[in-house]
Amino acid sequence: MSDAIVETSCGKVRGVLENGVFTFKGIRYGAPTGGANRFMPPRKPEPWAGVKDALKFGFSAPQSNPAVARMPDMYQTGPESEDCLFLNVWTSGIDDNRKRPVMFWLHGGGFAILSGSAPQWNGANLARRVAVVVSINHRLGALGFTHFGDIGGSEYAHSGNVGMLDAVEALRWVRENITRFGGDPSRVMIFGESGGGQKVSMLLGCPPAKGLFHAAVIESGPGVKMIEHDHGTMMAEHLLEALELDKRQLGKIHDLPVEKILSAQFAAGARLKGLGIPGIMRGFGPVLDKEVLPAHPFYPGASPVSADVPVIVGYNRTESTFFFIRSNPEFFKLDEEGLRASVKRWIGDKSDEVIEAYRRGNPGANPTELNFLITTDYPTGGYSVNIAERKAALGKAPAYIYRFDYASPFEGGRMRSPHGAEIVYVFDNVSVSPMASAGGEESGVLADQMSETWIAFARTGNPNAPRSGLPVWRPYDAANRATMLFNTKSECVNDPTREQRVALDRVINPG
Repeated sequence: MSDAIVETSCGKVRGVLENGVFTFKGIRYGAPTGGANRFMPPRKPEPWAGVKDALKFGFSAPQSNPAVARMPDMYQTGPESEDCLFLNVWTSGIDDNRKRPVMFWLHGGGFAILSGSAPQWNGANLARRVAVVVSINHRLGALGFTHFGDIGGSEYAHSGNVGMLDAVEALRWVRENITRFGGDPSRVMIFGESGGGQKVSMLLGCPPAKGLFHAAVIESGPGVKMIEHDHGTMMAEHLLEALELDKRQLGKIHDLPVEKILSAQFAAGARLKGLGIPGIMRGFGPVLDKEVLPAHPFYPGASPVSADVPVIVGYNRTESTFFFIRSNPEFFKLDEEGLRASVKRWIGDKSDEVIEAYRRGNPGANPTELNFLITTDYPTGGYSVNIAERKAALGKAPAYIYRFDYASPFEGGRMRSPHGAEIVYVFDNVSVSPMASAGGEESGVLADQMSETWIAFARTGNPNAPRSGLPVWRPYDAANRATMLFNTKSECVNDPTREQRVALDRVINPG
């Protein structure tokens, strides 16, 4: 292990070289966001003299419910602080003018939890495959996404999007500095899973981000729509109410302890759950904003802001097992009555029609398996298809769609292909996941294939990599609907679930 020093636009940083990879952790890309800077767009950090150590991860954004234990280290490492604008870089060369493709990771956790420092998205193995990997921390929850614009006036015009403006600032840092870390600022791919996929979706419709990235991957987080003004204002009002502040006292929010704002955030979220508001709308997230997000990313069509950016969008075959194993373990042993009750709860009056379409498309599947397939496609699979359709309809840069079908033998295979399972294959980090490593050699082969595919897409905007050994992945279009099915033997298939897709589309897009 040896030191490595790189000069950035704000000052020199010291990382380490270990096993052929240079690692820099906790590089500051933005100024502290507390006090007067709270709810304000990010600012560049003050330059520093000498050399700053970049040897440990920076603070994670505040996110822990004071009444609940913090997230396990598998998903977040290190302490939390409002001063959280830090990034990490993994590369196999510095100041060598190699111009490696850059892979800019946006972590999951909705817009409320996690960080860029979890072991499963360590970038070292991708760096060994000749890419530069960047992961970031940014503001989350109420501190990153409270829309005070209709309450506090122009000073707070962008407060509902400062968490994503942090990501834009980090992308600007990449443009200014990544050459010194062996990367190519003209070949930057943003990618993220779950909430990270939602963040990628948002950036595809964000004018301030235009030109800062050149390819995008949305993994199991199709952000078709973001939050409307009315809902954003309602969330802001609920937050102020929990803080016992009226609108005229908004300025006092800059002086409150972070813990008090977090407590109010969780109180506001709990109130919304009682109203039956689904998905992203239950919490704090990006808000439509005429400058930062002038329209929904993929509704009613794909945003033209990033029309020239190629996109991969995809999902895992049984996303919902990840959620049911924690909240509804009885869903792993459903009978017919249980299946119909579950699907009706999600889909409503058209549930019988959808169930029969899935039964015909999956002969031999039991009620438990059918429930997993339907509750995966509604909404994740269906919205992923919507994004591919609408992106392709622009007739500019291509869209590609995939489904991750590999079912790990872990714990008898009961999780099948759950939400988040593909991440360690993309990062070539199967050894950190018991579920993935249970697959033995076949998991390693799939990791080789997927990591090479993602790197190829970062490098060229085309996912076909000769070294991957995969069949040709064709762009998506309305006529053929080519879909890559990742598995022990991957294949690119046209419209693999046509009957189910059509039945579900009548639910997702009625009329």
